[in-house]
Amino acid sequence: MADTVLTIRRVRKSYGTQSVLKGVDLELRRGEVACIIGPSGSGKSTLLRSINHLETVDGGDIHVEGDIVGYRERRGKLIEMSPREAARSRVGIGMVFQNFNLFSHMTVLQNVTAGPIHVGKVAKEQAEREAVALLDRVGLADKVAAYPAMLSGGQQQRVAIARALAMRPGLMLFDEPTSALDPELVGEVLAVIRELAQTGMSMVVVTHEIAFAREVADTVIMMDDGRIMEQGPPSQVIADPHHPRTRAFLAKIL
Repeated sequence: MADTVLTIRRVRKSYGTQSVLKGVDLELRRGEVACIIGPSGSGKSTLLRSINHLETVDGGDIHVEGDIVGYRERRGKLIEMSPREAARSRVGIGMVFQNFNLFSHMTVLQNVTAGPIHVGKVAKEQAEREAVALLDRVGLADKVAAYPAMLSGGQQQRVAIARALAMRPGLMLFDEPTSALDPELVGEVLAVIRELAQTGMSMVVVTHEIAFAREVADTVIMMDDGRIMEQGPPSQVIADPHHPRTRAFLAKIL
């Protein structure tokens, strides 16, 4: 268990009468990269948001680093955390969204340092040193004083990645990180995620970039209709899929 970063067991989620997750099981070991593929509406983003307790599940449980996400135990019962407690508990989970979600009124440096200073209680000088190093890592050391509106979509997404890394997460979640980008900007964001994979960061990436998943993933997960249809190494799921639904999906996009 010490090498397991993420454990998802029998997770279910519905919105009214619509069942979105139908008993999902998944395990991610430390240093692994899992890429989730599948059609729109298959439950991929809902699963990712549930890992970070941005969505509450109706059944099953999710553990990150051995701790159940969004709940604490009291007298043998699980009690859902308050929003403030949940926010503190998800510090070890970094998440990068489709649409960047940067603070428009803050500079790039302020965006990256806000979490460490206000949540992590890191001294401003230390937070700024670490932020500059992270921005250099994603190729944006010259943009510390810029505002988000002054950046391209690819640059904004790289700032968002640096912001997530500033909280020193043990697990990174990416929800279609390139879907809002112009095609010519996709490569610069994927290059940063590729570098993170090479350094051993544990990651779950929801993506429609099949070539990227083939290259980077240890495990590819095919989701459809709220279920995991197939999972395994890229050489199996992408190159030689067993499930008919996986074959049909890949035939449409490859």
